[in-house]
Amino acid sequence: MWRGLWTLVARAARGPCRPCARQGSGAPAPGSGATIFALSSGQGRCGIAVIRTSGPASGHALRSLTAPRELPRARSASLRLLTDPRSGEPLDRALVLWFPGPHSFTGEDCAEFHVHGGPAVVSGVLQALGRVPGLRPAEAGEFTRRAFAHGKLSLTEVEGLADLIHAETEAQRRQALRQLDGELGQLCGGWAETLTKALAHVEAYIDFGEDDNLEEGILERADSQVRELEVALDTHLRDARRGQRLRSGAHVVVTGPPNAGKSSLVNLLSRKPVSIVSPEPGTTRDVLETPVDLAGFPALLSDTAGLREGQGPVEQEGVRRARERLEQADLILAVLDASDLASPSSCNFLDTVVTPAVARSPNGNSQRLLLVLNKSDLLPPGGPDLSPELPPHLLLSCLTGEGLDGLLEALRKELAIVCGNPSTGPPLLTRARHQHHLQGCLDALGHYKQATDVALAAEALRVARGHLARLHGGGGTEEILDIIFRDFCVGK
Repeated sequence: MWRGLWTLVARAARGPCRPCARQGSGAPAPGSGATIFALSSGQGRCGIAVIRTSGPASGHALRSLTAPRELPRARSASLRLLTDPRSGEPLDRALVLWFPGPHSFTGEDCAEFHVHGGPAVVSGVLQALGRVPGLRPAEAGEFTRRAFAHGKLSLTEVEGLADLIHAETEAQRRQALRQLDGELGQLCGGWAETLTKALAHVEAYIDFGEDDNLEEGILERADSQVRELEVALDTHLRDARRGQRLRSGAHVVVTGPPNAGKSSLVNLLSRKPVSIVSPEPGTTRDVLETPVDLAGFPALLSDTAGLREGQGPVEQEGVRRARERLEQADLILAVLDASDLASPSSCNFLDTVVTPAVARSPNGNSQRLLLVLNKSDLLPPGGPDLSPELPPHLLLSCLTGEGLDGLLEALRKELAIVCGNPSTGPPLLTRARHQHHLQGCLDALGHYKQATDVALAAEALRVARGHLARLHGGGGTEEILDIIFRDFCVGK
């Protein structure tokens, strides 16, 4: 229904436009840029829907649809009757706001119509705007693109805004808000300033190298600045995967021998029946994946077949896929039956999966592992009689839920290591584009160090500075910008 509505609006906007009689009436001047409009509050029935415009004809559109016809006070809500500009038919009684440029989100004249959120009301207002001369429906992300073009947002802030709109977990929200607030842009700006100073020193040496008044050690100072910047860039590049995991989700794989309670744990963590639970061993034959919010972090949770020698070709394929997923995991949830730790399957799983992974875990770049001993409700009342050689573990009962809080807290700590803590530390690199430009900058600094000619060294610094400028938003190609702004819905 909404797609059909937008088609009608687009047709109305393409209709014949009447020339404006007066330049001072708030109508668009001939040759000026188009004014766009869109529903910004999302589709579907709601209490209030927000429709906004941006461009030189925003004031004219506001006057055309409201009575009285004068513009409301800037940035103050005003209750107005909305009418169709052609027929004069009442459309709704709404709150309207006027944001004269450049003090608006896009930097242009903007207007907002806060109308009742019924489909008929929204349809009527959108079609009425489509009939106003100089207005057309906005494309996806066009409001934000205009804000970028007018210097209201840097490119990294635009990406932060997109991530904030799409954030589904607390950690994603915090990270996106930090990027929207400009922390990554400020960091890149500081690096760019360091490069600018180093380049100035090198060029000063080129221009005035034989001048006795030139300060001594100027090249050594540039070398020192480049070395410090190399260390900072290398540190961030080593952490690049963490930011991308935070944005797209860490891969958490639940594994263990048959009948350890893996599927029960997946259902418990996802809070819905993702996997079939049965006392029969080998129930799960394929990899079942579900996106979840684990302790505030985004994760792709995978339930896998029990690791054992397959009883048939189908189960053998399931075990092969389970081992394949294990190799791709960022975090392994290893599940054992607490009441059956002495069984051959449990001992084999400890020796082949748990022990090697625990040995690698101290290395921050390797897989992480949490050992979960399920079915604690089956242990004797006196407490578990567990081997002292058992690796660090957590006791859990998927049946009663006992131990779940401790598991969630452990998951929070592990995922903060895997994804990075969005509340503390330097801003994370959340996109492959960030990593590409930082790596390009680092490579250029390497060429600077290897340069045998001062002019070549200066050129290497210019290339490095260009990568930082493109990361922050300067000099980006239209294709890259199109991809970034495509993440936004119409109306944002």
